[in-house]
Amino acid sequence: MQLLGRRDESKPIGLMTSELAEISLVASPSELRAMVVFLNSVADEMKRMGTTYDHVHLSDRHETFEESPRFVVFRSATQEAS
Repeated sequence: MQLLGRRDESKPIGLMTSELAEISLVASPSELRAMVVFLNSVADEMKRMGTTYDHVHLSDRHETFEESPRFVVFRSATQEAS
């Protein structure tokens, strides 16, 4: 697993993606539950699609996250079978 990130595009400096050592997620219980449902459905979709799966944005699946920072899940190049 990798954690990648970049600064807010509206701010100058650092638009390149960087590998992160840590993230902090500030969220409500309902937001966390919605993210769990999203991640479970993405895992199922990723397994079903295999190498044709590319990525999905949380905000595309849950409109309540449209104004949130972008949360994107990509398929790992070394995707396991489980």
